[in-house]
Amino acid sequence: MHKFRSVSRQLRFDWTLVHVISESMANTETESEIPRRRIRQLDDAAVHRIAAGEVVERPSSVIKELVENSLDAGATAINVAYADGGKTLIRVTDDGQGIPPDQLPLAVRNHATSKIDGSDLVNIHSLGFRGEALAAMGATGRLTVRSRSTGSPAAASIVVDGGVAQAVEPAALSSGTVVELAGLFRAIPARLKFLRSDTAEAREINATVKRLAIAAPQVAFTLHDVSGGGSGRRRFRADREPGEPAEALRGRLRNIIGKEFVESAFPIDATTEGYALRGYVALPTYSRGAAVSQFLFVNGRSVKDRLFAGTIRAAYADLLSRDRHPAAALFLDCDPDRVDVNVHPAKAEVRFREPRIVRNLIFTGVREVLKSEGRRTSVRVSSEFIDAARPESQPNLHVLNRGRPSRQAIYAGFDMQRPEGLPEAHAWPAEPSEGPAPSPETALPSEAAVGGQKDDTFLQEAPLGSARAQLHSTYIVSETRDGMIIVDQHAAHERLVYERFKAQVSENAVNGQPLLIPEIVELDGQDRENILGVAEDLAKLRLNIEAFGGSAVCVREVPAILGEFNVPAMIKDICDELAGSGRTSALNDRIDRLLSVMSCHRSIRAGRQLSTIEMNAVLREMEGNPFSGQCNHGRPTYVELKLADIERLFGRR
Repeated sequence: MHKFRSVSRQLRFDWTLVHVISESMANTETESEIPRRRIRQLDDAAVHRIAAGEVVERPSSVIKELVENSLDAGATAINVAYADGGKTLIRVTDDGQGIPPDQLPLAVRNHATSKIDGSDLVNIHSLGFRGEALAAMGATGRLTVRSRSTGSPAAASIVVDGGVAQAVEPAALSSGTVVELAGLFRAIPARLKFLRSDTAEAREINATVKRLAIAAPQVAFTLHDVSGGGSGRRRFRADREPGEPAEALRGRLRNIIGKEFVESAFPIDATTEGYALRGYVALPTYSRGAAVSQFLFVNGRSVKDRLFAGTIRAAYADLLSRDRHPAAALFLDCDPDRVDVNVHPAKAEVRFREPRIVRNLIFTGVREVLKSEGRRTSVRVSSEFIDAARPESQPNLHVLNRGRPSRQAIYAGFDMQRPEGLPEAHAWPAEPSEGPAPSPETALPSEAAVGGQKDDTFLQEAPLGSARAQLHSTYIVSETRDGMIIVDQHAAHERLVYERFKAQVSENAVNGQPLLIPEIVELDGQDRENILGVAEDLAKLRLNIEAFGGSAVCVREVPAILGEFNVPAMIKDICDELAGSGRTSALNDRIDRLLSVMSCHRSIRAGRQLSTIEMNAVLREMEGNPFSGQCNHGRPTYVELKLADIERLFGRR
């Protein structure tokens, strides 16, 4: 029986082999019947249409190429017009040098340019250089170029329709160049299906022109939507900004991004090893839900570079929550041969020869600005709010007296007298809350440490002033020389503890506190796996945990800096942080996030009453910390109200 089974198995194998060989021979015969196609040279029209798919991606890319040509030609005023989202008409007019009549036929040919000689494709000093733009546009629709070069007695024009150039003809134009593209993708109708709505394309055009305008603040820009004919509706205007480059850039940013950005941003000027970084970075309190207010330029070229954008975000890492994005307008300049601008068809991306140097320059430069301006990260009450709250803006509010109110006016309508002996202005310091004493590392300074003087008028000259009261056991009210400040005590102290904790970690000076009775914390399966996965990182912070049967973990040691706190609550918060951010982030970033969670559990809580000594201690430590203007989650720790603002609120100004 065994022998019979072996023979049967061998026969099945032989028949299978024969079947495979037969199929292979049949397939070979079928493949030999496929006709072999000859290699041939594509005609110019096909080549131009293929190139158009890279250069002419959408209407905004056409405008970008044309405006960059205008800037290369030395234009001081550029007017952009479009119709139907740029699908039916795009027109760019400039007052640049212009093109001589005899060079117009060459200007609309593929790979014809005056900006490079072809011998060096790295040392690029202009925005446009490939010589593809006009030829690609002429291959997609009807392109008309009218130009009068400097010193030329007359203007001339040329038309390219569907890739076919017509003869040069005389034209009427005082100076500069006018490039008009009608019927985008008329020669390639299939591409129209991939464009978005007119509104969406118009929005992208607007954003593109604004980016170009930021790069050239000493050039005037206008943008018109001429859909339906006529002069159209002006969408954007930016006049030439006067002054030095830095001053001109600030004026242009005010026009484009807005007054609030300019008031919240500070200049950056840093150099290293042949690279220069300049521009403006906004404080963490001015942030956005998306990276819509980040404008990045390399050698004057607007780019969307991942290294650039990623490094900026890293510089704000522990100053913003993960769902917020910083705002900045930054220009990186270097020798052209140190950056490759030819890695993207639309020149929107670049590649640096020395990415490490660039990364360090951006990170250090941005971080230093945020550090030096840290105490100015508070949110000042906006002028709009002040104006809205003024008495005359509220018709139902009856103002008793525009001058200084008399005592009778103050108590008018009340059947009572002000109690005798009550001072005109006084705030009783609240008593500290009862509870476990803070650890030595987080305790607030004693009276002697902050001066111990009964008359603390001198403290009003300090940046954050002198504590006068505590509101709702949550907010510290401070009087300054020219106004008042309100501090969120929990948010402020959370930042201070976090910075102390970070300093200890960087110095390898974190002390541990073994627990007399280990804490057993029950977690669900995934949380337990996540936190045990970072147990080694937590051990560096002297938070020692280990597996403890089932779904529990055992905490045997905690950082001494945290003092007494709710260990299970902190462990669960760490699990939530890990679930939200994952464990794939870089080690330093992950440790900073863990420090932030742990610091929150040792900070002064809202609801805890503070003495005047303790409140002043918080203010003084905030003044010594460059990042005390916002908590670890990017929220402001204090707001400022100037005396002039208060007087405006009461109609005194």
